[in-house]
Amino acid sequence: MLETWRWFGPTDSVTLKNIRQAGARGVVTSLHHIPTGDAWPQEEVDARKKDIEAAGLHWAVVESIPLHNDIKTRSGRYREYIDNYKASVRAVGRAGIQVVCYNFMPVVDWTRTNLNFELDNASEALRFEMRDFIAYDVFILERPNAEASYSESALLTAKQRFEQMSEAEKNALEKNIIAGLPGGEGSYTRDSIREAIAEFIALGTEGFRENLMRFLEEIIPVADEVGVRMCIHPDDPPFSLFGLPRVVSTAEDARKLLERVPSENNGLTLCAGSFGARCDNDLVAMAKEFGPRIHFVHLRNVKREDDGSFYEAEHLDGDNDMVGLINALMDEEQRRAACGRTDRIPMRPDHGHALGDEIGKPGVNPGYSFAGRLKGLAELRGVIHALSVMRRAN
Repeated sequence: MLETWRWFGPTDSVTLKNIRQAGARGVVTSLHHIPTGDAWPQEEVDARKKDIEAAGLHWAVVESIPLHNDIKTRSGRYREYIDNYKASVRAVGRAGIQVVCYNFMPVVDWTRTNLNFELDNASEALRFEMRDFIAYDVFILERPNAEASYSESALLTAKQRFEQMSEAEKNALEKNIIAGLPGGEGSYTRDSIREAIAEFIALGTEGFRENLMRFLEEIIPVADEVGVRMCIHPDDPPFSLFGLPRVVSTAEDARKLLERVPSENNGLTLCAGSFGARCDNDLVAMAKEFGPRIHFVHLRNVKREDDGSFYEAEHLDGDNDMVGLINALMDEEQRRAACGRTDRIPMRPDHGHALGDEIGKPGVNPGYSFAGRLKGLAELRGVIHALSVMRRAN
């Protein structure tokens, strides 16, 4: 697999020099300064690519070209935004960047309730706490009819938690949930998020899924034209939040998406931590079934809890079979080589722990510390090396 690293651009606390020091060669980045919905100018894409190459690296994956909510709801200026998206894909393809990761999550992008969950070894991880999320949804946001989304026992636990929270804890929780995390598409106020939630709930799951399919039916022909492999990122977490529809959470969701638009350039980002936050997603089986259409991989692990809560574990010490997953992905790369495909699967170590003096350090993006991801990359690299040696011996 091709080792890559997520970089948030010139303002990132982790520099391109750091990425080279980590041993990765591919950069995963976006033009974060371009407003969501605007077309990416060719000169901006080319300039970013030039900066990356000047550091001895190459731009391997665009993550991501964000989708405007009007596209997801097929309302407002969606036609203009789809045309702009096509222009952005063409600009990326002309620059020789062959993989674009994107997501179709409604309202909130990847979501966590605690960005500083202290582990036994005093490092800090990202955590999604169901009790805290329900407390926010029902008792702070006061979303209409929110209680109907949860069981009586879950509501009771959430109410007890809410009553124990200080104002500072409530404010921090709200910021974590609706103010936007790295790579997300923006932030909301309480009023604006209530309005957005209501609009998406009105679509329903199948209505929302159909909007995704219709988007792909327009975009994938452009990707085919310029040689770009599009790969959708799963929902994170892979279950409904705020009663919203979720359409990329399970193997069946992926199956429907790939069958509807059968081009090889309509593919998946296999995010082990996102799909793996559900115990009914078998990551190894998914890698085997969808292998030819997996164009990008996020390798991270999670520890799951019965109520849907989880935290981000050591890369090799969670509930997901990371060794089995990597082995299945290496099988897919071997299959590709045998049938003449030259594309390797880009992978990146995802969401490392905060370690050492990076804990609490201003400017370090939650989940994207240097040391934590470096540790994760080293562990994953070791697995890949060991499996490679075993394959050669056999």
